[in-house]
Amino acid sequence: MRISDFDYDLPEELIAQAPLPERDASRMLVLDRGTQSWTDSTFHHFIDHIRADDVVVLNNTRVIPARLIGKRRPSGGRVEVFLVRKVCENLWEALVRPGSRLKPGAIVDFGEQMSGEITDEPGTEIRHVRFRCEGSFEETLERVGITPLPPYIKRVSKSDSDRERYQTVYAQMAGAIAAPTAGLHFTPEMLDQLRTKANVAEITLHVGYGTFEPVRVEEVSEHTVSAETYDVSHEAASAINLAKARGGRVIAVGTTTVRTLESAIRNSVQLSEQHGESKLTITPGLNFRVVDGLLTNFHLPRSSLLLLVSAFAGRELTLAAYKHAVDQRYRFYSYGDCMLIL
Repeated sequence: MRISDFDYDLPEELIAQAPLPERDASRMLVLDRGTQSWTDSTFHHFIDHIRADDVVVLNNTRVIPARLIGKRRPSGGRVEVFLVRKVCENLWEALVRPGSRLKPGAIVDFGEQMSGEITDEPGTEIRHVRFRCEGSFEETLERVGITPLPPYIKRVSKSDSDRERYQTVYAQMAGAIAAPTAGLHFTPEMLDQLRTKANVAEITLHVGYGTFEPVRVEEVSEHTVSAETYDVSHEAASAINLAKARGGRVIAVGTTTVRTLESAIRNSVQLSEQHGESKLTITPGLNFRVVDGLLTNFHLPRSSLLLLVSAFAGRELTLAAYKHAVDQRYRFYSYGDCMLIL
């Protein structure tokens, strides 16, 4: 398969630039893989599609303020640093602009509270940056950093409310550089209702650069998604195994949850408590061993996330549903509407 087989036309005005006033007010397109059909609905009806013996699995990662704007010493030139992955204490891999101009030893100041030193030679778009600050790096980052909204959100100014809205209400474990956006639709009240009807389990996958890195090859089989760290607790594994044993379904909230569960099962016959790195690239042809349903937002053309959704629902059904969503003026991407695939 070629990545050009996973393209579609999207009018720019359908790219959601801001969240709706209410988290749970989004539209929801419900896909039925069995009948190869879909139904227009709203997220308010999500729970109607959940059975008592199902388990709904959430990714409880928390987005860190990973975007930093600084000034280079001594010139004062503007430098933007986007944190990608923690290497060790205070040393990070980061996208740096203008990265090609900064030699090893270059210092960037982020106000008076933090500075960063470039430690590697120019080459790839990812550079190594060692940070220095007084006190905890994490606490300083919370004060200095900016919520890393996706580049297709082109508002002139990002609202302070984005720090809260670009975060799920159940986010706990800090470490992601992008939100698991399917979870943005949930409210605390809806989660309470969901827990009265079915089981809810939480895993952690820290969303990294791999999730949104562009597919740069034409042949899908040649694409690999960069590794992301994940955790599956004993409680989550037990809840999922029990649901499977009882004939219930595993409903994954978000593509990152799918990647976690399908990575974890490949290390054992049943899910077990584990911490690891997901190196799984999900493309059409994968045999899904855990996930039976998926709640997801609408994704970019030619992206690894669209490949994942197509692997789960089928390329033809996925692209036909996307065309319907465009025709019906659904809102797309991170702050947009959602799709439930059963």
